[in-house]
Amino acid sequence: MRVIGGSARGMRLNLVPGEGTRPILDRVKTALFDILRPRLEGMHVLDLFAGSGGVGIESLSQGAEFCTFNDRARKAALTIRKNLEVTGFVDRAEVRNGDAFSLLKETDKVFDLIYVAPPQYEGLWEQAMAIIDNRPTLVRAPTPGENEDVLKGLVIVQIDPKEYHPLTLKNFGEIRQTRYGNTLLIFYESGVADEPSDTQAEED
Repeated sequence: MRVIGGSARGMRLNLVPGEGTRPILDRVKTALFDILRPRLEGMHVLDLFAGSGGVGIESLSQGAEFCTFNDRARKAALTIRKNLEVTGFVDRAEVRNGDAFSLLKETDKVFDLIYVAPPQYEGLWEQAMAIIDNRPTLVRAPTPGENEDVLKGLVIVQIDPKEYHPLTLKNFGEIRQTRYGNTLLIFYESGVADEPSDTQAEED
């Protein structure tokens, strides 16, 4: 796994030992950051089920100001710290070794982007979205009149397409789905009415 763009482009990242994590594929990461890149500058990001930290580190490399990484596995937290040292982003990051749901319930931080990529087929993405929806102040809502190119108030969920079903949310709306093989990215935006998302795009 490598950093695909920005100041740390081309740097190789360590993987978490064992089979407990599922790193995002380079082609999926490339497509994701093609969407995010114009709006990443200055963002505060939460990489919630961080694994080796690939998404958060990519965000920092491509312009995000700060990233909080969380993973309950000690090996994952150690790997993230190594990868931050390799890429030179230690001073722009916080690494937590703990429960994702406890973080969402207890933190007083506000994020511009939360990335949710939990273990598959355990229903964890629905639980995470339920907590986020009940604590909408976790995600900074867009300011009226703010430049539309400044992306704020976004939650992105990464799951297998077979896990997907529509959620009933009060404070977030699903605005987009993008599928890449057996990876589905779902985009939720703060303050958007919960309506059907744009037609799902599939890329192989």
